[in-house]
Amino acid sequence: MNKKIVRISALFVLISTCALAQKKGIVLPVADELKEVVISDSKFALPKEKSGKVIVKITADDLRKRPGQSVAAVLSTVAGVEVNGNQSRNGKDLGLFIRGGRGHQVLILIDGVPVTDASGISLSYDLRLLSADQVESIEVMKGAASTLYGSGAATGVINITLKKAAKKAIAGNVYMNVGTQTTARDKDYSAQDYNQGFSFNGKSEKFNYFASLNSTETTGISEAKPALDTENFEADHFSRVNSIVKFGFTPNKKLALDFFASYDKIKNDFDSGSFADNADNFASSEQYRVGFSPKYKYTNGEIVLNASANVMDRALFNYGSFSYYKSRSVNADLFNKYSILPELFLVTGAQFQFHEMSNKSDYVDIRTELAHFNMIDPYVTAVYNSDFGFNFNAGARYTIHSMFGNNWVFNLNPSYAIPNTPVKLLASYSSAFIAPSLYQLYSSYGDLNLSPEKDKTLEAGFELELLNKKLNFTAIAFLRDEIDAIGFDLSTYKYYSLAGVNKARGFETMFSYQLTSKLKWSANYTFTEMEKQSRVLNPKHKVNSAIDFQATERLAFGATYQFVSDRYNEFSTYGPAPDFETIVNSEILKDYQLVNANIRYTVIKNRLNLFAAADNILNKDFVEARGFSTKGRNFKLGLNITL
Repeated sequence: MNKKIVRISALFVLISTCALAQKKGIVLPVADELKEVVISDSKFALPKEKSGKVIVKITADDLRKRPGQSVAAVLSTVAGVEVNGNQSRNGKDLGLFIRGGRGHQVLILIDGVPVTDASGISLSYDLRLLSADQVESIEVMKGAASTLYGSGAATGVINITLKKAAKKAIAGNVYMNVGTQTTARDKDYSAQDYNQGFSFNGKSEKFNYFASLNSTETTGISEAKPALDTENFEADHFSRVNSIVKFGFTPNKKLALDFFASYDKIKNDFDSGSFADNADNFASSEQYRVGFSPKYKYTNGEIVLNASANVMDRALFNYGSFSYYKSRSVNADLFNKYSILPELFLVTGAQFQFHEMSNKSDYVDIRTELAHFNMIDPYVTAVYNSDFGFNFNAGARYTIHSMFGNNWVFNLNPSYAIPNTPVKLLASYSSAFIAPSLYQLYSSYGDLNLSPEKDKTLEAGFELELLNKKLNFTAIAFLRDEIDAIGFDLSTYKYYSLAGVNKARGFETMFSYQLTSKLKWSANYTFTEMEKQSRVLNPKHKVNSAIDFQATERLAFGATYQFVSDRYNEFSTYGPAPDFETIVNSEILKDYQLVNANIRYTVIKNRLNLFAAADNILNKDFVEARGFSTKGRNFKLGLNITL
């Protein structure tokens, strides 16, 4: 799809909509604010105060206060979450870590459906494929969650909900923003980051629809960082197109049928590694997803089916030759909620997953008939919510894996809101099962003798609500044991199972205070201590703080602060000819601090909004990943129009 057409179309609709808004001057009623609910720890809506898990809910309002930010940037401000690469040039590959875990230990859901790239190193989802402008809300649930979500949910689950149909028959949204893309050294403040898109949606008594298109283009920064100030590396380009269509049919109050189809494509230049420029390398990824989700409500419960399929095509041009990757994944998760008593319900279900991949290059030929596996998982979870403050969530899952046999996982999660006090106690003990990815098994770096990783996580803490719920404070400590943790040997360039028990431990604190009706302050601190295989690029200490001030009905300001401590890093180099012996080196990446700010202005209430944002205001030159560029002071301007 031609990205210029997308930009021109967005601009045309933007101008037309603006004119319409000025003419009508309509002020839409604001929906009553609903009581906050979460779904991640039971798969069904549950009041947050009844949940015994540590779940961070990033609402639509929270996202509106972070205009111009990527999904990775938003996630990196959550306690216990680190997204390495998010401070580098737009398009840099990302590493997602929760509580010191690695990428294959985090499961990402989109609208409740698992998303993955079966040809990827760790079966993980590439967050670069997703546009924040299409996201309605995000739930981050930390701790092992394999009981409900299966293999891969060892350190946490990120449940991303995309925008959906409004309550009107016809509605729409158009947005456009332009920004700079420069390092602290270069200070080139020309416009080099463009993001634009639009959506149309509507709802009637029985039908609803939603369609969205987004386009992003960025250049200006080299992925690799020059080792010397006198060197100049060429800028690396990144582009992305996102499109999604949703359709829903509700024939009666009991039955709802939802369908979706999406297409995402990214193309980006990349370099040859740390401090190594390359003007020829590029990569492209195309993702196709379709899904069907019927829901049926009956007297004491509800039955849901989440069925989806996705195909991923990737191509890399590196060192003068192409590598082609293709993967296919199928997911079908059928589950039922049955209320035995008003305070007790049971979730029973069974999930089927199938993954296959192929990889072809001048040096490798992995075919789909070889590289594939499937899983069938029956599971059960019981949720008890008493009227005296005690809640209990317990469950088990039995995984039947086509390559790794049968495995049990479990979850025990009590919590207690002490009556007549502002204190809620939390605890959980849960296990997880993580199968090696197809890449870790069948690639030239893989090993068919790898064992599945088995994790156990213990956590305990408390929540406080004071000053008529204006002040909230949460503290949680965790300990995770990893058995047969999957590591990568930098000497042999092979994946292997680490002998013994690998441990990760730490604690998190989260704080928010509504100082006045117009001023809110929030902050979090994470301490994480890990053994060798887990601590690469994970900071031991991390602090986030944010303040938001609604100065007037139309004008608002926001500012954030982030501190990331020293990080331990390992990398390999080669000795002199003729042996070129591999040498494993270690390095401490120094801590850094970032200050960001934005200003938001409503020109026409519920119609036209403008924003201006500045990131890394102090223009700090820091290291996120050794030998790669990071962003300096950058600016962004944007507008959003709602029909």
